[in-house]
Amino acid sequence: MKHLASLLCTTLLAACSASGSDPGKTEITLMRFFGSCEAQYGQVRKASEGVGECGIVTALVNEFNATNTDGIVVKTQIGEWGPYYDQLTARLVAKDIPTVAVMHESALGDYVRRKLVLPLDEDFARIGVDQSDFTEQAVRGTAFNGRTYALPFDTWAWLWHINTRLMKQAGLLQADGRPVLPRSPEELLAQARQFRQRTGKPYFAWAVANETAANDRTFLTLVAQQDAQLFAPDGKTIHMQQPAVANALTLMQALYAEGGVKPNLDYAAANQAFLNGEAGVVVVGTWTIDQFLRESRKDDSPLKGGYAVVPFPQLYARPAVFADGHSWALFKGGTTDAKGHEAALKFLKFIWDHGAEWSRTGHLPVRRSVADSAAFRALPLREPLAEITRTGIGMPGNVPTQRAIELAVGEDVANLMLSSKPVAEVQASVEKRVNTALKKARR
Repeated sequence: MKHLASLLCTTLLAACSASGSDPGKTEITLMRFFGSCEAQYGQVRKASEGVGECGIVTALVNEFNATNTDGIVVKTQIGEWGPYYDQLTARLVAKDIPTVAVMHESALGDYVRRKLVLPLDEDFARIGVDQSDFTEQAVRGTAFNGRTYALPFDTWAWLWHINTRLMKQAGLLQADGRPVLPRSPEELLAQARQFRQRTGKPYFAWAVANETAANDRTFLTLVAQQDAQLFAPDGKTIHMQQPAVANALTLMQALYAEGGVKPNLDYAAANQAFLNGEAGVVVVGTWTIDQFLRESRKDDSPLKGGYAVVPFPQLYARPAVFADGHSWALFKGGTTDAKGHEAALKFLKFIWDHGAEWSRTGHLPVRRSVADSAAFRALPLREPLAEITRTGIGMPGNVPTQRAIELAVGEDVANLMLSSKPVAEVQASVEKRVNTALKKARR
């Protein structure tokens, strides 16, 4: 019997060793997108040495794993950007639940309504995440019915990235080197015509083909600038039959029809056209700032010494620009005990304390103290963007299934431009499709 007990003990120890578990460690899982770059940054243990979204987030996790004194190990699980939420939902159904997952704030509400994520207000107060330091946009993105359900990570927004060398050629550059920005739809159309006449190139490169998100974000920006409410207060219906909607769609269609937009570009082609000097402005998000800045420092780049970036200009009654954000949510069932939950919270606190590193990507801070800091404002081209933490807009948080709505709006707006679908037909089609989706949505 003694020999049998000894053999059993030896076998169990070997099994533990083979599984790689360590009783002194607490392992938590982190599901995210932002790409995979282990070959370059897998051994980098300082977030300050990361470059780009993937490099910085990889180094951030590495630094936490290397420096925390509680034996916490964060295991990263990388999802694909496109089907990310399908992959996440499939894991939740299969009870393969990540401890922490990155979430677009526009998607977070659906998971809150399904009671899949944990409220964090009490935990934040206990671990020292000061919610009074959240920017206005961060609060809007993570709070539902008075409770906070995720740690905000950044705010990203819809920007104009501008080739100032081409703007100078077009006679649209001020004496101080800043581009002349339009202040109305009429001025925008006039500038686009002038730009094309003097440079032989279109004013814009923006993604239209095989693209829905970009079309939706531009449309929502133009509607919000007219101080119009696209959705009912209860989030249950969309109202497309209003002047602000017709104005926005008419402007987008006119720009495309007149040659103000380089035609038939998808996302990658639009960015490349801008980098190649084939258009004056590319309309895309904050995440490309770092890349475009690096290109503008290359001697052989059409952007050499001629790159600027601004929030989407105010063309109507008020400043507004589409904005969303990334956040980190804790999922119910993602840990099996209090120790795992505390480990996840310590990781979130580490992210909160090191959020300034993430700002180097081009994304905007979610902490007022960081947004107002000299260090952030000293980053190239960032100071003019800080206003977006106050002027950012998106679909209201009580509107469910926002990814499906983005798809419906984006598809019809693409048809408006690519095939000249009449504005009235687009209004009717979007209203019917979106209201059908909202009627079916879980609340």
